[in-house]
Amino acid sequence: MQADTIAALAAAAARDIRAELGLRPIINVSGTMTVLGASIMVPQAVAAMAAIAGEFVEMDHLHRAASKVVAQATGGEAGFITASCAGAITLAVAGTLTGDRLLAIERLPDTSGLKNEVLVQIGHLVGYGASLQQTIEMTGARVVTVGTVSGAHAYQLDEAITANTACAVFVVSHMTVQYALLALEDVCRICHAKGVPVIVDAASEYDLRGFLARGADLVVYSGHKFLGGPTTGIVAGRAPLVHAASLQNRGIGRGMKVGKESVAGVMAALQAWMKRDHAAIRLREDAALRLWQACLRQFADLSCECVPDPTGNPLQRLRVRVLPGSRWTARTLADALATGDPPVMVRDYQTDLGYVDLDPCNLHPGEAEIVARQLATRLREPSEITQCGIAPLSRSGECA
Repeated sequence: MQADTIAALAAAAARDIRAELGLRPIINVSGTMTVLGASIMVPQAVAAMAAIAGEFVEMDHLHRAASKVVAQATGGEAGFITASCAGAITLAVAGTLTGDRLLAIERLPDTSGLKNEVLVQIGHLVGYGASLQQTIEMTGARVVTVGTVSGAHAYQLDEAITANTACAVFVVSHMTVQYALLALEDVCRICHAKGVPVIVDAASEYDLRGFLARGADLVVYSGHKFLGGPTTGIVAGRAPLVHAASLQNRGIGRGMKVGKESVAGVMAALQAWMKRDHAAIRLREDAALRLWQACLRQFADLSCECVPDPTGNPLQRLRVRVLPGSRWTARTLADALATGDPPVMVRDYQTDLGYVDLDPCNLHPGEAEIVARQLATRLREPSEITQCGIAPLSRSGECA
C-alpha cells in the first residue's frame, strides 16, 4: 500500500467524523440494520476503496475481476455487483424477463411480449424499508402470490406456473412467516421441472454458499451487512442469468450502478471473509452476551435468555423480556437506552411482544462494557425519562 494511502487511513481513523457532522455517537446492539449504517466496514475494504479512489480503471474489466471473486466466495458460476441488495433483486428479476436481449432491456419496464410474472409465497412478501413487491414490480413484472399468509402447498406453486412465469423469488429473512411455507428445495424442484429459475433474497445471511448448493439459480446478498463491505448488492449464480442481470445497467439498472470504489471495497470484503476467523468472532460475541446477562440478573422485573438467529445464522442474541408488573415496557426501555449518553440502539421491532434483543455482532472494542453500564444506569432511573418521543427502529420497517 502506498505511504500516502496509509497516512490518509490513519488520519481518517483519528477523526470523530460523527461529531464534525453533528451526529450522535451511537452504539449499535440492534444488528446489521441499514437505518444505523448496516455494519462496521472491515479495514481491507476501507483500504481498497481508498487505494482505487484516485485511479482510473476500465469498469468492464473491474466487474469481470469482481465476478471471479464472487464466484470463488459463493460457489456460483459468476457474480455481479450493484448498488444494494434491493437493487440486486430488481436486476436479477429483470434479467429473467429479458435475458440478454438488448432491446428488451432498453424497453423495461414495458414488458410487452415478455414473460412477466414473478411467483412469491405470500408469507415472503416482506418489507425492509421498502416492499419486496415494489422492488420486483419496478421491472414491469407482476407479482403472483402463492398460498396464504399462514401456509403454502406444492400444488399451489405448481399450478401458479404459466407460460408467462419468468421466475420465482424466495426470501430468507426473520421477517418472513416462519412456519408452514414451502422450503427452498421444494420451490426449486417444482420450478425447475417447468424451466422456471429461482432467485433467493439472502440479504442478511451469513451463508454465502448454501443457497446455490440447495438449488437456487441466483442468490442476492448485501455487501455491507455481515460482510462488512461498502453499501452494495451481490448477485451470484448461473452465468447466463448473472450476465442478464448485469446487462440491466443499460436500462433500469443505470440508477443502481456502483462506482469503482464500491466494487473494489466489496471484493476486498469478500476476500477477507474467506480468511476470517469466524470462531474467534463467535467467542467475542458470546463474551458480550454473558456480560450483559450478568448485569441484568439484578433486575427482578426482567428475564433474559440467549436466542439463536431464526434463519440459522451462526450467532445468538440476548432477549430481554419485561415481566408483568414492571414499571417498564419493552418500548420505554428501548427508548430510554436510545436517549442515553452514549445512546444504545437495541433491536426493538418486536417490543409489542414484550421484549427487546441485544445483538453483539457490531461492537467496537470496549463497547460491550459501555452497554452493560448503560443498561444498569437506565434501569435504575425513574421510568418517566422514557417519554422521549424517539422514533423506534421498528417504525422504519427496517429489516436486518
